[in-house]
Formats: sequence, C-alpha cells, structure tokens
Amino acid sequence: MIIKHFFVLLGIAALWSFPSFSANAQELKSPEAIAALMETVETRIAELQLINRQIETAPAVDQDALLYRRDERSFELLVLIDELSQSVIQMPDDDAVRQKISERLRTEFLTAGDRLFIRLNELDERIKDQLAALDSYSGSKRIFAESLVNTLQSMRMKFFEAAVNLVLSREALEIPVAAIRSGLVNEMSSYGEALIGRVEFTGAATKEIAKRLKLDPSNADLQSGLTEMQLQYALQSERLRQLVGSMERLEVDTRNYRAILLKNSSGVSVGMFDSDVVVQIVRDGWRKTRESVVQNSPDIALKLLVFLIVLLVFRMLSRLIRKAVGATLERSSADLSNLLKDILISASGGTVMIVGVLMALSQIGISLAPMLAGLGVAGFIVGFALQDTLGNFAAGAMILVYRPYDVDDFVEVTGASGLVKKMTLVSTTITTFDNQTLVVPNSKIWGDVIKNVTAQKLRRVDLEFGISYGDDILNAERVLSDIVTKHEMVLSEPEPNIRLHTLGDSSVNFIVRPWVKTEDYWAVYWDLTREVKVRFDREGISIPFPQRDVHVYNEASTRSEPQS
Repeated sequence: MIIKHFFVLLGIAALWSFPSFSANAQELKSPEAIAALMETVETRIAELQLINRQIETAPAVDQDALLYRRDERSFELLVLIDELSQSVIQMPDDDAVRQKISERLRTEFLTAGDRLFIRLNELDERIKDQLAALDSYSGSKRIFAESLVNTLQSMRMKFFEAAVNLVLSREALEIPVAAIRSGLVNEMSSYGEALIGRVEFTGAATKEIAKRLKLDPSNADLQSGLTEMQLQYALQSERLRQLVGSMERLEVDTRNYRAILLKNSSGVSVGMFDSDVVVQIVRDGWRKTRESVVQNSPDIALKLLVFLIVLLVFRMLSRLIRKAVGATLERSSADLSNLLKDILISASGGTVMIVGVLMALSQIGISLAPMLAGLGVAGFIVGFALQDTLGNFAAGAMILVYRPYDVDDFVEVTGASGLVKKMTLVSTTITTFDNQTLVVPNSKIWGDVIKNVTAQKLRRVDLEFGISYGDDILNAERVLSDIVTKHEMVLSEPEPNIRLHTLGDSSVNFIVRPWVKTEDYWAVYWDLTREVKVRFDREGISIPFPQRDVHVYNEASTRSEPQS
C-alpha cells in the first residue's frame, strides 16, 4: 500500500524544510515503534486518497486550496517515510522486520522514478500557466499571481530536496535507484543552468537600471523597477544556493554554480570557497577580459590616446596660464605680497590642470559624480584628522590678507628673529643672521606678537652717550651734532634729535636719534658709535666709568674710652 500511492508523496508544494539524509543517525527504534510508524504512514495515505478524490470532483474555485492541502500532507507523509527508512537502516542486517520491509520497498519502488518526474512535469505546467496569466492581471490580482508563481517555484526546490532524500534513503537500503538518480541529476542541472542565466540577467539589469537612476534620481518608475529587479535577483540567487546544496548531497560537480554565487556575493558560504572555485573564477575572468580586449581594443586604444592628448594639452595650457598670471602680477600696480602672488599663480595653473584631468577621465568613460562625492567624504575625513594643519592654513590665510610681514622682512616672532626667506600657507621659513634656518608654523606666528623691524622705509637709530660731570656740556653737544650731520647716510628730514637726557650716578647722558633708511640702519649705528669714541678722545671728553664712594672707618678709633 505504501508504494501503490507513492505518486501522492511527490506533490511538491510546501514551505517546510526537511532534514538531509546526512543528518545524525536516529536512535534504534523498537519493533513496536516501527509497527506504529507504519500504521501512521498507512493512515496518512488514506487521508491523501480522500483529498485526491475531492480534487477530482471539486469546483475550479477550490482546486488551488485542495492542491495546497494535498501537497502539505504529502510532505508530512514523506517525512514519515524517511524516518521509517532510516529506522530500518539502523536495524541489524539479519533482522526479519528489516528484511520484510526492505523486500517490500524493493518490489514496490520499481516505477517510482517515472512517477517522480511526472509530478515534476505537472509542477512545471502549473508554473507556466501562472506565468502566462500574469499579463492579464493588474493591481492586487497581479501581486497575488506573482506571489503564487514564487510559491510554486519554491515548491520546485522542495521537490529537489525531497527527491534527494528519496535517492539517498533507497541507496542506503541497497535498492536500485540509478535511473532515478540519473534523471534527477539531469533535471537539477537543467534547472541550474536556467537559474544561472536568470541570476546573471537580473544582475546585469539591476546594474543598468541603477545607472539610469543616477542620471534621473526623481524617476519613480526607475526606482520601482530597481526594487523589483533587486527582489528577483535575491530570490534567484537564493534558489541557486539551495540547488547547489541539494546537488552536493548527490556528489554532483557544482563548481560552476558556486563560482557564480561567489562572483555575485550572494549566498556565499565557506564550502563554496575552495581552490576549484577560485580557479574557475579566475579562468572566467581572464576569458572575459581577453574577449573584451580583443573586441574593444580599437576603442580602448582610441580612448587612451584621447586621454593622453587631453592631459598633454591641458598641461601646456596650465604652464601658459601660470606664466601669464605671473607676468600680469609683476606688471600690476597692486601691492601684493609674494605669498599671494605665488598662491594665485599656483591656483590658476592647478585649476586648469584639474579641469583637464576631469575632462580626460570623462573621455574614457569614468563617471565623475561618484568621484566628486568620494572626494567630499575623503575631504571631511582628512579635515577632521588634520585639524592642526588646517589651523596653520587658516593662520596662513590671515597672514596673506593682513600682510604683517613679507619675504625679505626682518621679523621677531615667537622668540625667533631673522629674515623671512619663504612663506607658504602652512609655515614661514626664517634665516637668522648666523645663517640658521627656522621653519615656524603659521598658527604659532599668528597667535603671538609679530614684530616687523623692516616694515617701514625709514627707521630711527637710538644711541646714548655719557660724559663726566666735569666736561663741557656745550662742547660735547656740538661734537655730537657735528658727527651726526656730517654722516652721509643720516637724513636731514626728519631732523636728528640730540638732547641732554639724564643725569646719571656717574655720568651726564646724551641721546642721539638720527633718522636713516631702513637698509642703512646698522651701518649708521656702527659708524656713529665708532666716530663718537674717536672724537671724544680727540676733544678731551671723557666717558666715565661707573663710580662708587667707599668710606673706611677705623674700628679702634670708634671704641669708647675706658672709664676711670
């Protein structure tokens, strides 16, 4: 009776998953338990016979519901039969019950293969009918029909899983199933090729719709189509993964299928990632690359040529722009700092070169929108990581705008002094008078006092000379005035200032403050200091040393006389 109604068991329409034959062995059942299990199987078969009679006489509106119910109970029965088979396998070979059940299965399963593929063909016909009827539906009816098609396609996967269980169980009982195995492998391989085609097709269609959506983000139809394609892609990939699992249980070569899954990053598992799969992927990639190069080599060569020509043209144009901007700034009457001139020249050439690179990339088919978006994100990350450097940039910009100093100015900043030799937006390079090079960050300079010694064209030389209290003040004043007025670098305007300044502890001090050009400062300073010493010696005017009065007391003389 079990095999007489075996075709009922092959109705594939359920959402359950079934344990594979490679699962852990079940515990040995007692003869009473096996007898009870066989009785349960007979009961399920009787129930399925009743449902089949109802299907034959039921109206069309109830056909789908009864088919679903029959398939659900069929899977329950199949689970029971697998449990019975595995229980028999655990029994000793010479056990009478095992021999009786095995012989019954051996004689009654001879036509099981034909019935199995008949049921598969019936399922295919149902799927084709539903697909053909989709175009005539719309709205909620179409959604319902699409869901039914997906359910039937999922049933096909359950069918393959159940058929694999059947083959493995019968092989374990040494029941001939070579014809069933061969037919099942052919069916699964054929369906696998169709699945691969669908996966690759839906993947390519998804990428194409995504490209179009980037160009027209507000298109609702494109967005809806992309969502639908992504859903179909996920469904087909999952079915291919399930098929690979079922085929591997039959020890069928699935390298091609696993390579497709791995390349599409869908349903990937550790078992799929082995040396054979990697070799297959590399071979497929190399073959496609070689074919693409052969077919598109003229276009590739032309695009590369255009790319190089565009870069070369814009490089030459960048150099011309830099020279033109530099010449314009040199002839300009505007008082611009050297730093600003360098920045304007570099920015003009760099801008032209960036435009050239972008145009060259567009010529070879590289989309600029993702690149610009990536640059924006990268700029945010880099800016967050380089806060101190950006602070130097900000300080450099402030120095550029307010110009507290320029190249070749003598400055004193943050404890460093010397000539400014180089300025950038990040730092200032200073050379000290003993020829040391100091690189000072702009943020340090802008956040401190900046002393620009050579910012003005004229500069006052501040000198101070002392004479003794016994010297002639008028004569000393005349000598100082004569020395200052006769020096060729001392300016007559503003007028030099020579005055008696202070009466010190040991000298009478004069201030001498002539005005000179900034570049003559130190020459006048050293000349006047030397000439004053020479003339004072010649005129008999002394430059006194600091003096202190020291009073010496005799200790003995200060003692009191002894009383008498």
